[in-house]
Amino acid sequence: MAAHFQHLFSPLQIGAVQVKNRIFFSGHDTCLPSSDFVNEALIAYHEARAAGGVGLIVVQVSGVHESARYSSHLLMATDDACISGYAKLAQAVHAHGCKVVGQLFHPGREIMETKDGLQPVSYSASAVPNERFYQMPRPMSVSLIQEVVTGYAEAAMRMQKAGLDGVEVVASHGYLPAQFLSSAVNQRTDQYGADKALFLRQIVAAVREACGPDFALGLRISGDEYDACGLQADEALSAAQALQDELDYISMTAGTSNTYAGAAHIVPPMSVAQDYLQNLASHWKRHLKVPLLVAGRMNQPQKAEMALQAGAMDACGMTRALICDPLMPLKAQGQALDDVRACIACNQACIGHFHKGLPVSCIQYPQSGRELIYGQLTVTKQPRIVHVIGAGPAGMKAALTAAQRGHQVHLYEQTGQLGGQVRLAQLLPHRSEFGGLIGNFERELQRAGVKLHMYQAVSSEQFRQWQQQGDDVLVATGARPFMPVLQAMGDLQVNNAWQVLQGERPSGQHLVVADWRGDWVGLGVAELLAREGYQVTLVTNGLSAGHMLQSYVRDTSVARLYELQVIMIPHFRLFGYDDNTVYGQHTGNDSARTVTHVDGLILCMGHESYDPFADHDDQAVRIGDCLTPRTAEEAILEGLQVGVAI
Repeated sequence: MAAHFQHLFSPLQIGAVQVKNRIFFSGHDTCLPSSDFVNEALIAYHEARAAGGVGLIVVQVSGVHESARYSSHLLMATDDACISGYAKLAQAVHAHGCKVVGQLFHPGREIMETKDGLQPVSYSASAVPNERFYQMPRPMSVSLIQEVVTGYAEAAMRMQKAGLDGVEVVASHGYLPAQFLSSAVNQRTDQYGADKALFLRQIVAAVREACGPDFALGLRISGDEYDACGLQADEALSAAQALQDELDYISMTAGTSNTYAGAAHIVPPMSVAQDYLQNLASHWKRHLKVPLLVAGRMNQPQKAEMALQAGAMDACGMTRALICDPLMPLKAQGQALDDVRACIACNQACIGHFHKGLPVSCIQYPQSGRELIYGQLTVTKQPRIVHVIGAGPAGMKAALTAAQRGHQVHLYEQTGQLGGQVRLAQLLPHRSEFGGLIGNFERELQRAGVKLHMYQAVSSEQFRQWQQQGDDVLVATGARPFMPVLQAMGDLQVNNAWQVLQGERPSGQHLVVADWRGDWVGLGVAELLAREGYQVTLVTNGLSAGHMLQSYVRDTSVARLYELQVIMIPHFRLFGYDDNTVYGQHTGNDSARTVTHVDGLILCMGHESYDPFADHDDQAVRIGDCLTPRTAEEAILEGLQVGVAI
């Protein structure tokens, strides 16, 4: 047992099931299954975490009734055909001493989308609409309620038959059981309205009767939905207390799918403090007698140990931490904390992929979700000399991957720091954790034996020499701010985002931030300047500010700008400026738009490739922004792909 992690790596008894440590991989939709059933990609994904030392895996939600299809890629446990897939998953996970639990799920009114794109008939306790997905549900009849209750029990029996260790009833995030528990949503006048916990109590009783006492039974519930029109905190705790005698554990999280503010807590972005649910968890722990599992922005084993030591919880959900580094438990247990690749809560490739209907991954570790392709890096039988020009995300990942495969790798950076644009991105408000990407790569490059050449710009002669020698040359020189051709009809001060982040400021009070990309940059620069006391107007050509960002990140960022009284103008195509006016066109009809009494214009208009070797007739491989400007996710994935291909 790791001396400094006496709590984290102690066993936990959940009913009749003993879990080897206190780290669990909470249930999350992966979009890996291509049908209703568990597939090889999902098995490989979970087996990688089991092999990395996690104690308990909670498999993503499985529908218990045909009306439970909340997305086009939901696992379904409504037919015996699901059993074989669950059995293969259980066998793969159990081989590493890890326990596995399945989630029993019905969304009620919280339906995102359907396979044919049509709006479905959704069901809930009452005809109370939801805010995010614009569903007006149909109140469930008593016969349908009983049919769904039976569905929970039958789904649990199938998972038990497959060899899983237990099931977890999902009453979190405003889904169907929470809709019955909520006084705001449940407006029924029958027995299910008089006793709002009746539906959930019947589910728990039916599952227990069907599966017996040795099959672990848990309840996942939001301790606080952060929604005035949803399940209130006291209602949630009262329900948990009332049901705990029939349960083996309670898994507490936060947030709701119903509202934009509440949904951000489903996968909290980096603007939310780490381990922010610890105080709420401590309150729950004092009022419960069954083990309490908690998931809520816990990304470091040290923090998990502290929470356990404080008695705030009995196990820590470290889901994104394990997506980012499947080996995190083994590294922590072996005291290799400097080797842990810490999650930076960017939400780009995990929940961001899910919202696009794409398989889960991680911008730092693109092997996640691609285990069948990149799960094991093969050592080369023909080591080569590899020169990587540029130490931004693409260059670092390419150099790392090539070195891990046994090549002799040299990484060249003309400045004195690794990271490329990440060094600027971390300067934006609530983005400091993004800089962790640099530290994570720096440690891995060191361990892999990559030779770093700092303050070294590669010359054309050197470039040609390497190619003549037959060495592999990878160009990852990044990008520079794009400066659009604008009609300059006056002397308005104009700066770009890089200049602002490097400390330059226009004089005056009213600044216009012009955003073309709709990403972190425009939102972040606007917030930075507003916090410094400037009057800021953010104009964007998109449908809304931050329109390209993952919704939880965007919505929390926009809310902060609103509180800072930043004026946000969408559908604004920048056209030009004079001494004190910024001119634009409406993107819908090209009509004129203006912002007046302006003292300065900040351009956040994206980037253009920087490739000093573009004129060479060469066979060098180009990756990342020097190929074409995109995001860190594409850059790092391309670095992986090129490193594997050499």
